[in-house]
Amino acid sequence: MEAYLVAIGIISAIYVLLALGLTLQYGMTGIINFGHVGFFAIGAYATALFAEAGWPLPVGFVAAALLAALAAWPLGMISLRLREDYFAIVSLGFSEIVRLVVTSEKWLTNGVQGIPGIPKLFGGLGVGIANGAAVLALLVLVNLVAILAMRRIVASPFGRMIEAIRDNEEAVKALGKDPARFKVQVLMLGAALAGLSGAFYAHYIGYISPDQFVPLVTFQIWMAIIMGGVGRVSGALAGTLILMLFLEGSRFLRDILPFISEVEMASVRLGLVGLALILFTIYRPQGLMGEARRR
Repeated sequence: MEAYLVAIGIISAIYVLLALGLTLQYGMTGIINFGHVGFFAIGAYATALFAEAGWPLPVGFVAAALLAALAAWPLGMISLRLREDYFAIVSLGFSEIVRLVVTSEKWLTNGVQGIPGIPKLFGGLGVGIANGAAVLALLVLVNLVAILAMRRIVASPFGRMIEAIRDNEEAVKALGKDPARFKVQVLMLGAALAGLSGAFYAHYIGYISPDQFVPLVTFQIWMAIIMGGVGRVSGALAGTLILMLFLEGSRFLRDILPFISEVEMASVRLGLVGLALILFTIYRPQGLMGEARRR
């Protein structure tokens, strides 16, 4: 039971990093990014390939964040020419392009076979609960650093500018400011967090393949920030916990509903998360953590 709880804690912490990145992009700047999982995949494959080449693990983590951020730069430049709704579609297409590339470029990524044998963090501790606890502690520390950095950003002139862009981009332009530069920077910062979370995921799971990076991951993170409260760091935390509660808690429904098969249970779990999202939208549209600013 302890090992199971540690595993859930690790996956939750990885999802929190993803949610923080999306909160920075959409909640604080108003960038509708439906391709967040693409940066998650870039980070996972980057660190796996660096580890396979024999580089130290910290180098792989740095590469994961940097490559994800660099991949966001051209996407951000595209966003300057598109309306928000069109950019949402382009970002979704970007994530699918990433998945198609890692599927087809077998010489680099091993295609649909994936990359096995990715070294574990704290491998000297073995594969037991001690290793899991160490990974969880590191993830908690990284999340705390990310949260503190985001709070500093919000309180800075940069943070006030991106919130102004979210609330009224035309007014920002009228004041002689350039929203485009700020939006590209925010997209890159959020992508770096997603890339870092992908690196943690790859080293924790030990195996990655293209079918782990489907659009569903992005929409689960969207559910988390909506249920927690858009535009709030605390909302990203609370929303991720709610999401994991539904995803993992619903596993025990078979004890209550034994007539539902394992295959059907997967659909029931998604249905429960969808129902929760609908109820939050109707009865608490500002999210669990209170009155978030909305466009």
